[in-house]
Amino acid sequence: MESELKDLNSKQLKSTASSDDGGSAKDDRPLLKPDAADNIQELEKKFAPYVRNDVYGTMGRGELPLAEKFLIGIAMVTLLPIRVVLAMTVLVIYYLICRVCTLFSAPNRGEDEQEDYAHMGGWRRSVVVVTGRFLSRVMLFVLGFYWITETFRILDVQEKSENEAKNQSKDEDEAKDQDEESGRPGAIISNHVSYLDILYHMSSSFPSFVAKRSVAKLPLVGLISKCLGCVYVQRESKSSDFKGVSGVVTERVREAHRDKSAPMMMLFPEGTTTNGDYLLPFKTGAFLARAPVLPVILRYPYQRFSPAWDSISGARHVFFLLCQFVNHIEVTSLPVYHPSQQEKDDPKLYAENVRRLMASEVWISSFTKAELLTSN
Repeated sequence: MESELKDLNSKQLKSTASSDDGGSAKDDRPLLKPDAADNIQELEKKFAPYVRNDVYGTMGRGELPLAEKFLIGIAMVTLLPIRVVLAMTVLVIYYLICRVCTLFSAPNRGEDEQEDYAHMGGWRRSVVVVTGRFLSRVMLFVLGFYWITETFRILDVQEKSENEAKNQSKDEDEAKDQDEESGRPGAIISNHVSYLDILYHMSSSFPSFVAKRSVAKLPLVGLISKCLGCVYVQRESKSSDFKGVSGVVTERVREAHRDKSAPMMMLFPEGTTTNGDYLLPFKTGAFLARAPVLPVILRYPYQRFSPAWDSISGARHVFFLLCQFVNHIEVTSLPVYHPSQQEKDDPKLYAENVRRLMASEVWISSFTKAELLTSN
């Protein structure tokens, strides 16, 4: 890209020099349209959710202050090697636990080459879940997330009275159905900021995720993902394979809603990571099951390096994260959202209403609340 820009600049300089000298040479440089300023503003607005605003600058390649370079130098020789060793130790320990628990146990095989160990029963499943939640929290501690601020929203008094009035107007059968629905959501809905989101949700509720099919073949992580009950998708493919995976996800959400022993699905309806300051429009895949969902909002406050994985490479992100002495995460869990009949019939409406609720409950940014909510 840099070479292309250099070539472009050199060509422009040559054309400018020739026009100055002879005046007859034709200038083929593209002219800016009258509405170019508006287009630039639209582009800035469009890509604002992916811009890094921390000390490290765009793509983590900005010019660092001398004090920041000094801190990184200290962390490289002290904190970085310790964290790498501890993180690998935790990963290997959990892999061995999963290996022992899955011995002599055949994975649950479904359509589209899906297989998992999440439907194991008895002591095997209990050990996988309990140790998985504990070691996920240990991993976050190793990465510098020593404290996690969690806020659990409850219904306001006015909302409670309105719900009670509605329940009284229903007959007994509908009230029973509502009581059954209120017991367990079918999926957890969360904004997506970083791969660290997965570690938090593993430590909190140990749900199943949607992951690339290649993840199942990775050393160590592959078996762990199968114990989580991940649904694998070939994201480069837009054929019937994608539709098949969507059906698997919908069925898993319904199963989790009906059966308390089934693993709950964890879905990121934005479909990609952002810098955490914006909430993108939701895709409807998480809402096709017409089941209640649990909205959860994650934020990563920072002073130096932002843990958001937006426009920075994976290796550079991990390096800077490990070199930061303390990292922070804030979690807001909202009440279970029960869709109305209109929302059940219209997944787009269901998705947009959940998104509006999440944006209104937590101050993500003035742009998100004022403008992004009305955009599609």
